[in-house]
Amino acid sequence: MMQLYDQFKRKIDYLRLSITDRCNLRCIYCMPKEGLDFFPKEKIMTQDEIIQLVKNFAAMGITKVRLTGGEPLLRRDLPEIISRIREIPSIKDISITTNGTALEYQAQKLKLAGLDRLNISLDTFDADTYRRMTRGGNIKHAMNGIRTAEKQNFKMIKINTVIVHGENDQEIPKFIDYTKDHDVNIRFIEYMPIGQEIDNWKQEYVPLTDILTNCQKRGLEIKTIQLPGNGPAQNYKVTGYKGSIGLIHPISNRFCDSCNRVRVTADGYVKACLYWNEELNIRPAIYDFLKFKETVQKALNNKPLNHEMAMTNTKQIISPAPTWRHMSQIGG
Repeated sequence: MMQLYDQFKRKIDYLRLSITDRCNLRCIYCMPKEGLDFFPKEKIMTQDEIIQLVKNFAAMGITKVRLTGGEPLLRRDLPEIISRIREIPSIKDISITTNGTALEYQAQKLKLAGLDRLNISLDTFDADTYRRMTRGGNIKHAMNGIRTAEKQNFKMIKINTVIVHGENDQEIPKFIDYTKDHDVNIRFIEYMPIGQEIDNWKQEYVPLTDILTNCQKRGLEIKTIQLPGNGPAQNYKVTGYKGSIGLIHPISNRFCDSCNRVRVTADGYVKACLYWNEELNIRPAIYDFLKFKETVQKALNNKPLNHEMAMTNTKQIISPAPTWRHMSQIGG
């Protein structure tokens, strides 16, 4: 079996695969206020295409697959997709990123299908703030989904919390305290300027560098921990708490040097870097392994050393323009 590497000799063993661009929410950092025109059905990869694509990547050294969206639980065939990926021997870890609003009804099916881990997006515990940040969502559905998932004994549940100035930054202590009685990993994520005007983004961006200081001011004893996997989060645990917290700060403390992932969008484009516009159409090559391998390697050969998000040094970028896609069209 071959192993994928980019031009900087970083080992690529993690696939982020979007299976739909559709979502039932309109989160402020994911879509524009007016929403988006979703791709027509024929533009989205079929189940068979998805499975063959994952088999191709598995033959090139990919061992971890995360299914994303949009909202992946909107695909009715999601359990079958997970089950078929589970049958690929070299895929050792399958996870999804979801807003959690349908987990109350689907968590058990996903666990039985072979899902290992969940990342659930939750940016607030306040019903009004949730409705505002998701542009109409009902927090009861999300919280019911989280409670249901916690009963299914997944290997790991992570809760993704994007911090936005003036919206939910004052709730950081509440999220930390949630880990006292819940065995989950709360991941605080810096708001990224993807699909946003830079000036607007700057007004809403909150660096995470002072979270640990604030914890110490509250008298909480914090220690560094290691969690399974090789993701970008720096993880910590409050002494005596069941769960843990993680900091993902792509802006204030960039983590690109250890990037191990490649992304494929729901319409079949391979992206080596989340931020930049560079992408190659891989869908026509799904059933031609040699062409598929060549396309993937070409994308990785153009993968920059650093995304340089919101920075001015773009000399390493082959196509120096931020992606036209919004976050919901990439999958995060």
